[in-house]
Amino acid sequence: MIYHRYISREIFASSALVTVAFVALFGFFDLIAELRDVGKQGYEYRHAAFFVLLTLPGRAYELLPIGVLIGSLSALTQFAKSSEMTVFRASGLSTWQLQATLLRVGLVFMVLTALFGEVIAPPADQAAQQFKLQARSNMAAREFRSGVWVKDGKSFINVRDVNVNGELLGVRVFEFDDQFRLAYVREAAIGRYVRQSTWAMEDVKIVAFSESGAQKSTMERDQWTYGLSPELLSVLLVSPERMSVATLYRYINYLGENQRKTDSYEIALWKKLVFPFANLVMLIFALPFAFMHDRRGNAGVKIFAGVMLGIGFHMLNGLFGSLAFIQGWSPVIGAVTPSLIFLVAAVALLGWTERR
Repeated sequence: MIYHRYISREIFASSALVTVAFVALFGFFDLIAELRDVGKQGYEYRHAAFFVLLTLPGRAYELLPIGVLIGSLSALTQFAKSSEMTVFRASGLSTWQLQATLLRVGLVFMVLTALFGEVIAPPADQAAQQFKLQARSNMAAREFRSGVWVKDGKSFINVRDVNVNGELLGVRVFEFDDQFRLAYVREAAIGRYVRQSTWAMEDVKIVAFSESGAQKSTMERDQWTYGLSPELLSVLLVSPERMSVATLYRYINYLGENQRKTDSYEIALWKKLVFPFANLVMLIFALPFAFMHDRRGNAGVKIFAGVMLGIGFHMLNGLFGSLAFIQGWSPVIGAVTPSLIFLVAAVALLGWTERR
């Protein structure tokens, strides 16, 4: 229908403009934050600018529902102000038909959000982190002073550094037997991934412990087999919120097999699954403004309210994720609650406008 194409076009254009503006604004703030590292370990202004550029797809993923809320609110408010919505209603456009139109628009935004969150942002964020590491002496950020620690079965693996090529530097492995007694300590200067779960190690030293004492041996090269892969190590470079669903799922399984806590990653996984649906909630929330006929120039107030609501949703999303982790809530609660709050408020506001 003509009205469907017209309303959809206006919402798409307005939402795209708002989203680009917000991404540019947050990118500017990110650039300012990066300036603190400029001058350290060869990190220059051009490095900071390129790093921020690579993180913009992740920002677009986070801000798209906010852009949809403000953009749709702006378009619908303009329809009400210019009496176009009155013409639509007089021509037979019902509330349910308008809702159906907005839901179809929301489905497109859902696909775009999922595309950014699963296909574009995760590799871009990983590339950004690797680029920054390369610009700052090629070493991965350490989880502890002694490096990164990973548990694999009865073994504890310590990696001092990981370079941008995925090579392990300064590897130590502490292996325990079935009685949890230290059986081996393996050390290697460099480790390179060969194939599934297999690493080619160089400059190897092995200390074997037994009842008769400790025996030390050395070799130039050796192959070690552990459930460690470059993909799992790359997880350490990217925050859980910026990972893809598939990566989160694999890493959660890996942590579960090694009896490690998975709470933060499970919360991130559910947030990733629920987040695209926030676009539908934002469109429903903006719908009541289409029925508020106001020709007195108060559109700016409504747009400002939309900005505040969008920022509030962004903060609420982070707040409930943190509360779910701290309080031990179900990850589903932490992921669903912000969108549910806005959905209930949208339905209540829509009911109020319909009764007026």
